[in-house]
Amino acid sequence: QVQFVESGGGLVQPGGSLRLSCAASGIIFRIAYMAWYRQAPGKQRELVAGVTGAGTTNYADSVKGRFTISRDNAKNTVDLRLNSLKAEDTAVYYCNLYSRAPATLSTNWGQGTQVTVSS
Repeated sequence: QVQFVESGGGLVQPGGSLRLSCAASGIIFRIAYMAWYRQAPGKQRELVAGVTGAGTTNYADSVKGRFTISRDNAKNTVDLRLNSLKAEDTAVYYCNLYSRAPATLSTNWGQGTQVTVSS
């Protein structure tokens, strides 16, 4: 069974940093194209960043230069480093397989981890 468990969220002031982590199981992780998504209240879930099995990364324009995605194929984990956080980054963050249309993913979603950016 495919499972993703996210952790590392919290309350942080604008300009602050967080590191999110996702543990994946039930997939051949080393070849999986992984991604982080987020969903703010009243909005659709959106793609934030992706990383291929080989380590090639891509980012949404809104986070480019501030967020960094990375993976550890030995530990089956994918991390997201969030720097220079803004209020508009407040959302529940999820990891899953990569998709430009996350609503169409058939793999299970984890519980997510809440990131709140507020002074």
